[in-house]
Amino acid sequence: MAKSVDNHATVLNTKKTRVQDDITLSIIIVNYNVKEFLEQTLISVHKALAGIASEIIVVDNASTDGSGKAVRRKFKDILFIENKENLGFARASNQGLKMARGNFLALLNPDTIVQEDTFTKMLQHFADNPDTGLLGCKILNPDGSLQLACRRSFPTPWVAFTKLSGLSYLFPHSDLFGRYNLTYLDPDVTHEVEGLSGSFMMVRRDTLDDVGYLDESFFLYGEDLDWCYRVTQSKWKVRFTPDTQIVHFKGESSKRAEFDNLKVFYHAMGLFAHKHFRHKYLFMPYWLLWMAIWLRAGGSFLLKLLKVSAGGIIDFVFLACGLVLGMLVRFGGFDYIGSFSTVFVVYIFIWLGSLKFFGCYRRYQYSLSKSWLGVLTGFLINTSLTFFFNQYAFSRAVILLGGAFAFFAIPGWRLLVRILPIGRGLVPVAGHIGRTMLARKTVIVGDIDACELLVKKLNRQVDAGYDVCGIVNTNGNHKNMSKRNIKLLGEFKDLKYIIEDNHIQEVIFATHQVSYDQILKIMSECEDQRVNFKLIPSDFEVIIGKSSIDHIEDVPLLEIDYKLHQTMHRKIKRTFDVYLSLVLLVAFAPFFFVKKISCRKKLQKRVVFGLKNNKISVYQISTRENSLVDKFPYLWSVLTGRLSFVGKELREVGEEGTNEWHNSLDLKPGLTGLEQVNAHKNLTEEDKKKYLLYYLKNYSPFLDLEILFKSLFKL
Repeated sequence: MAKSVDNHATVLNTKKTRVQDDITLSIIIVNYNVKEFLEQTLISVHKALAGIASEIIVVDNASTDGSGKAVRRKFKDILFIENKENLGFARASNQGLKMARGNFLALLNPDTIVQEDTFTKMLQHFADNPDTGLLGCKILNPDGSLQLACRRSFPTPWVAFTKLSGLSYLFPHSDLFGRYNLTYLDPDVTHEVEGLSGSFMMVRRDTLDDVGYLDESFFLYGEDLDWCYRVTQSKWKVRFTPDTQIVHFKGESSKRAEFDNLKVFYHAMGLFAHKHFRHKYLFMPYWLLWMAIWLRAGGSFLLKLLKVSAGGIIDFVFLACGLVLGMLVRFGGFDYIGSFSTVFVVYIFIWLGSLKFFGCYRRYQYSLSKSWLGVLTGFLINTSLTFFFNQYAFSRAVILLGGAFAFFAIPGWRLLVRILPIGRGLVPVAGHIGRTMLARKTVIVGDIDACELLVKKLNRQVDAGYDVCGIVNTNGNHKNMSKRNIKLLGEFKDLKYIIEDNHIQEVIFATHQVSYDQILKIMSECEDQRVNFKLIPSDFEVIIGKSSIDHIEDVPLLEIDYKLHQTMHRKIKRTFDVYLSLVLLVAFAPFFFVKKISCRKKLQKRVVFGLKNNKISVYQISTRENSLVDKFPYLWSVLTGRLSFVGKELREVGEEGTNEWHNSLDLKPGLTGLEQVNAHKNLTEEDKKKYLLYYLKNYSPFLDLEILFKSLFKL
């Protein structure tokens, strides 16, 4: 049934009959465009409410991602309020609070996961402490660390000063300077606190009746702190308990407009100070407190701007260095740098504009191929300017040298960030090529059957971005492991050490196989290991993690438009092979002949499948090392067109496991390729087929370069 509660919302009661028994606990969740997170939250909430007389109320603030349809289809026992516009968190929460019938009420964010014992432990605390009016618990970040905002102090002038001055950061364990996030208090001890996080807090019905609902003057932030302040001014206590914990994928509902959210946040802080501190601190004029808040806001905006602009700033420095070095090489000094500084700035900004055009400062900020294209395009534009505008015709040699420097430096720093341990797993890798070549080391936790199914789905999705190292078993059943194409790394009890020993960057939990208690326990134990934890529901359709929803889809086998079936791309690939093989033949010929003479070995002949089942002969030195120098003759085969640097797997004639489809594929065998660099995944023939089809469809010379880089790093 449906009924209108006001001009802004429609209430959909998905229960066929409403039970009128006494309700112990009401859960209110305000949702805005986080469908997948909401589904996982509701699953965990249902588990945690077992044995508790309860109700769940979801208030949707005009989401456009299909949240309403998903909730109505998958969760039949909740009260769903569908707003026609985004009313803000406080107003939407009040809608739920006013309809709730529980003796206790909990506000819960839609991007959270609760333990099975969370609500039981919270209710027990209320029973043991009759003066507790508002209660919060430990809140973890997706990497297992404590979310500091789960307990805090009010932003009084002194507390605000310690935060603004950095004293709270320098002396976190001082009760004088560490009050902002109460970092001097033991997070494993129950405390009376001033503020809690609105992502999860539970209130008594009597307390709500005394202090009233959330202040709807606050749109998104500050309403939780205002509520806590009003509770502390009453007879009730605000407390934090470590007896249970939840995980919060912070900011998922609001991450789409970061600068707007900063403005809303600091507006809320100003509103809080105006409401509660304007007449309280007579020794400090209100305008001074207001100014401090907005100075802090300005600093946050500046830091955010610097973060967004960091890539452009680094590129600017490298481009300037390249042009200055070009001038030094061309003229032997810097005599002309003052006269042509304006010209240099024009060149640099044309390059930066080209990089921005190819998305190097947004979606593809760490893409090698896009940065190469940006540098090359900027170079072509700048060289063209020298022909048409005499005032910019300073020195084509300087542009050439500066462009050559930029061609290596600008993609180079991006590659360095992506391959260094501190960057991999922390830096978002965008684009098909990046996700394919720099996948994150991943372990999957669950029972063997479920893990094997997920591994197969991830291996089939070529650019999923996960390099699955193995599984961690939860049921102790190790039967028939030798017959499975997965590696067993150990048992759940050893997960912490498995993460450390294998340098794991991502842990994926199959949530229908592992309890939320176990998940949150291991997350809290691994908070110092720089690993991201993700969850996958039982339908295996999405992987939920920090700031990401990865959809798992099967790659279709039948494609119509393959780039490498087009004449132009075949010519590009052949040109790439010819030039690179010539360079390497000249560079490494001396090393090859020295080794051949010193080891006195003849060349070993191998007969392999070439294009369309043709048989070709390739040669190498037969030694035990099987080094790159031993395979030097392969370069001649590349130069003559029988092999390619990147292609399908080399398969000898008569080799066991050869596949007719693979041999007849219209693609040359390669010294490396997507099959080869992913061989550690124990790919099936079907998986290899998908990798080859993916390569045919997404070919570019930059993809070839990245595959070659990946192969070299694996040596």
